[in-house]
Amino acid sequence: MKRSFVATLLACTVLGGTGALAQELVTADRVGDPGAPNVLTFRTNPGQSPNNPSPEQNAAFKPIWQEFAEAHPDWQVQFEFFSTDIGGEHARLLEQARAGRAPDCVSVDSFQLALFVQNGVLQPVTSFFEQEEIDDLFPFIREGITGEDGEIYAWWWGTDLRIFYRDTTVMPDAPATWDELQAAASAAAEAGKEGVLFNGGRWEGTAFDWLAHFWSQGGELVDDTGKPIFGEGDNREYMLNALTFYDELVESGAAPSRVANIATYDDFNAAAIAGTAASFIGGHWQRSQIREGMSPEQFANWEVSEIPGPTPDQRATGTGGWTVAAFSDDPAKIEMCVALMREVFMGPANEVVGDLPTRQALFDSLPRFQDEYFTQLRDYLVNGKARPGVPIYPEISNQLQIMMGEVLAQTKEPDAALTDAWNAVNEAYSRM
Repeated sequence: MKRSFVATLLACTVLGGTGALAQELVTADRVGDPGAPNVLTFRTNPGQSPNNPSPEQNAAFKPIWQEFAEAHPDWQVQFEFFSTDIGGEHARLLEQARAGRAPDCVSVDSFQLALFVQNGVLQPVTSFFEQEEIDDLFPFIREGITGEDGEIYAWWWGTDLRIFYRDTTVMPDAPATWDELQAAASAAAEAGKEGVLFNGGRWEGTAFDWLAHFWSQGGELVDDTGKPIFGEGDNREYMLNALTFYDELVESGAAPSRVANIATYDDFNAAAIAGTAASFIGGHWQRSQIREGMSPEQFANWEVSEIPGPTPDQRATGTGGWTVAAFSDDPAKIEMCVALMREVFMGPANEVVGDLPTRQALFDSLPRFQDEYFTQLRDYLVNGKARPGVPIYPEISNQLQIMMGEVLAQTKEPDAALTDAWNAVNEAYSRM
């Protein structure tokens, strides 16, 4: 009797322990059995990992990671995390990759990807994807992950874009051109509203959002070699057109002078929820944020459209997002990195974090993106434009931010501000 009781107790303990171990296949910094013989190091943002800081997203991600671990019992994925200084983190990562000390697999910011491809530190993954899947990518996505040799060097799984938001009780019709926006925003300002808000402070969002107006005219920041060209020829004219457009919005009162100090999308949400803004240029993700802060009646008055261009046919929108790339030259680790791309990020992660799918077919198949809103975004992505992944881009952005601040604060005319930005970028380029 005693031996039988002890045996039963031990059996229950073992079974209970097995259940506990199953739960531990997913921890904040590891996915997989800690005793698995094969290890893949994966550096990423916390939001793209089991360490996601959002309780809701963390809970939604956990079964995805659990299923991945169970599908690959001989592997454990050990996570390393980026800090919030993404630019600095990527610079450090490039140095590590050159020295052969990079993690096996990494989430690489889409606009930094070309820099890693050019330095020859990524492994091609073309053979792991069907041509149909590659062809289904939005054009700017496919171009962004393809090297000059025609190989695919990463999988760009999630993207975003900038759009135009408006309160239809103040601005009934969506402006299609710069002139229409200025007229509508001026009328809203005369009615006591902030006509149009946009980023104008010292941060990357200011340069990136504004570049849509430059790109819509056909402008290019750099040539095929990565050399700056935005301050010469037609590109200079396009820059001046776009800069003068913003200058006139502030001078006319269509945009409040405080845009020169806006350096966060949260300001737009606050103004929209408070009912003080008639329109703003922001990110697609803000729709859910303002919905949470508004009554259903107030939210029903807000609609989105493409960012107005010089003419109705000239449109562009800045697109960002994240890729997953293989740094290890170990074939088994490359295959596991691709497994992460396919089984975790291409579809499931879009559902969890809300980043837009990069394959057009996924807009049809993923439940989260069946809303009419996402049908609009799918159409807008055709005009998506990514930042050039070249070494000089951070300094270009820095100088564009300075230029924008000077013009919006009315301390420098557009032509002079552009000349100064162009000279500063060329001086920095000469030192590279």
